[in-house]
Amino acid sequence: MPFAIIPFLLLIIPVLEIAVFILVGNLIGLWPTLALVVLTAIVGSFLLKRQGISTLRRIQAETNAGRVPARELVDGVMIMAAGILLLTPGLVTDTIGFLLFVPGFRSSIRNFLSKRVVVMAQGGGSYGFGRSGGGESGGQTWQRPRSPDVVDLTGEDYHRRPDPASPWRGDEEDGPNNRTLH
Repeated sequence: MPFAIIPFLLLIIPVLEIAVFILVGNLIGLWPTLALVVLTAIVGSFLLKRQGISTLRRIQAETNAGRVPARELVDGVMIMAAGILLLTPGLVTDTIGFLLFVPGFRSSIRNFLSKRVVVMAQGGGSYGFGRSGGGESGGQTWQRPRSPDVVDLTGEDYHRRPDPASPWRGDEEDGPNNRTLH
């Protein structure tokens, strides 16, 4: 998502929330609308606790089995976002929050993102977070990239050789803090 859309969302979401509040308030009244907002926050906190603990258990099971819990971590982030949206007053954010608690909806988002996101590991391997192997639970296997974009050098691999033609080279007698131009 381009960062230019964030200010647009910060403007449009509150306007949309106000419009939906007015529409729902006209249909069912002020107090039932406010009660609905409070009820969604309560139900949302219950769902957050239940699905959050379940996701943590799946993450632990994947880790204990020696697999990368990529799907579970992405689900955990979406469940956390759902909880935040449900605790935010508003009917539009509540709707999006409840949708994020539905496993099929999260799976659709995960599939959409897995086609666009690649995670690079420190050892040079890469993986996505879609279902690509590792058993029925969706654990991930590491794959070597075809053409690495990152070269990791150790101290032994890297040597500094100053360019003798450079005007910024320092003489040894000048000391490290007294660099002179030549």
